[in-house]
Amino acid sequence: MSSSFSIRFLTPPSISHHNKTWLLSAATPSIAPVSTQVDASRLEPRVEEKDGYWILKEEHRGGINPQEKVKIQKEPMKLFMEGGIHDLANMSLEEIESSKLTKDDIDVRLKWLGLFHRRKHQYGRFMMRLKLPNGVTTSAQTRYLASVIRKYGKDGCADVTTRQNWQIRGVTLPDVPEILKGLAEVGLTSLQSGMDNVRNPVGNPLAGIDPDEIVDTRPYTNLLSQFITANSLGNPTITNLPRKWNVCVIGSHDLFEHPHINDLAYMPAKNKEGRFGFNLLVGGFFSPKRCAEAVPLDAWVSADDVIPLCKAVLETYRDLGTRGNRQKTRMMWLIDELGIEVFRSEVEKRMPTKKLERASKEELVQKQWERRDILGVHPQKQEGLSYVGIHIPVGRIQADEMDELARLADEYGTGELRLTVEQNIIIPNVENSKLDALLNEPLLKQKFLPEPSILMKTLVACTGNQFCGQAIIETKARALKVTEEVDRYVAVTKPVRMHWTGCPNTCGQVQVADIGFMGCMARDENGKPTEGVDIFLGGRIGSDSHLAEVYKKSVPCKDLVPIVADILVKYFGGVPRNREEGDD
Repeated sequence: MSSSFSIRFLTPPSISHHNKTWLLSAATPSIAPVSTQVDASRLEPRVEEKDGYWILKEEHRGGINPQEKVKIQKEPMKLFMEGGIHDLANMSLEEIESSKLTKDDIDVRLKWLGLFHRRKHQYGRFMMRLKLPNGVTTSAQTRYLASVIRKYGKDGCADVTTRQNWQIRGVTLPDVPEILKGLAEVGLTSLQSGMDNVRNPVGNPLAGIDPDEIVDTRPYTNLLSQFITANSLGNPTITNLPRKWNVCVIGSHDLFEHPHINDLAYMPAKNKEGRFGFNLLVGGFFSPKRCAEAVPLDAWVSADDVIPLCKAVLETYRDLGTRGNRQKTRMMWLIDELGIEVFRSEVEKRMPTKKLERASKEELVQKQWERRDILGVHPQKQEGLSYVGIHIPVGRIQADEMDELARLADEYGTGELRLTVEQNIIIPNVENSKLDALLNEPLLKQKFLPEPSILMKTLVACTGNQFCGQAIIETKARALKVTEEVDRYVAVTKPVRMHWTGCPNTCGQVQVADIGFMGCMARDENGKPTEGVDIFLGGRIGSDSHLAEVYKKSVPCKDLVPIVADILVKYFGGVPRNREEGDD
């Protein structure tokens, strides 16, 4: 591994902690086997390098899924690395539709460039997903994104995602080359953000400003993003994974980063010599058929080996992962098949030293820690400065609002904004003398409130069927409406995390919510089909994490308000509000 990826940090103070993980499947709970008998031939890589790209070997192409066939037919990264996007952007949609090859380009391969064709609901328009390590962005970047979506009028908007990232909507194909150029000029990229790639590296949203942080995660998430995309030039060594892959670096006792639902999570720990580094969790994921919490790899790496370790895990998954049924190709399925010890040994032999230290017993995350609220005004570790967390209702934001946020970041802070996995935004580095003026800005008084109602604070919703072709129901507007109505009936004293997702792909992460709503078709009182949800209950995040379980299935959306109000009273200490006589 190139030494250019090495990085050293001061060792933070030690706090003992012993981690627990769980594995939950959609059917019955299971634990990744510690050791299994694996034939040596099974450990032979199934991919090979050819002309600078990694392809599936001929002998392993039987029974592969349609997406793998699309990758074999034409290398997706060539659209970026060999300029194919320019030819595609100059074609009319009629020309593109006349050939399966180019049709697959816009529907599948462009996802390697972060472009998702909205064929079902916005034909000819694309959602563009960025790479934004640690959720940190600048006012200049925000203004550029605003300028992109503004030209698309009502079709253009932006969303804060559950991976601290931006998604912009309304993009048309002829504009893509110019947009990619503009992104590069402000230090952004959309490369390798969809399909079988590594997604946005998540870190502590309070990195570097948190008085209680364990370690500043920004250098690590930046290095990860630079490695993953080869500094935005494209890294084809890891773009042919069997499926998508998520990574996070933990820097907070609060576990804002949600380590247990990532394929790889770096957990701060000191080894027996007192050297700072990370224990590792692997395999966490959500899918329609199965959800699994990450399990310990029983390994520790130094801060210098964050990138070599990531590379070794990715190469193990790339080389050995199965490529048949897409519902069984996430990395945890490989861990289950090999057993955690064989999987670990495969990672170990791909490390530069061919060695991997066993996990440390001195973990630095405090297990008994009450998760903090990061909305509102909070003091930073830097004297005289505060950060202000503001609520972005279900993460949806328009061009003018992005421009205004950029202005606020410049005028009151240092031109920086931070996105959170709860789809909210932080303005850091605000001088305390400027706080009153910032809090009195119209945008923060009227829409993006620092102190929204308790139920609104942690409300999360995926895109829904307004734009997403896979969503069964509309989510964002409905999540706001249901929450507002429930708030009229029940008062709560502590945040209750409510997540909405439009389909079983669970982009809204309902399994980690206190109350989750997963879109489905239900039947109304007359037996007619109507939009509905399966209700999930009991998800926990933090050191005692646990995935939610189904509470009630196929509930018509129109019947939700009294049911949710009842759940809040029964399980979350909610108190019915006094209603005016005659008020329905």
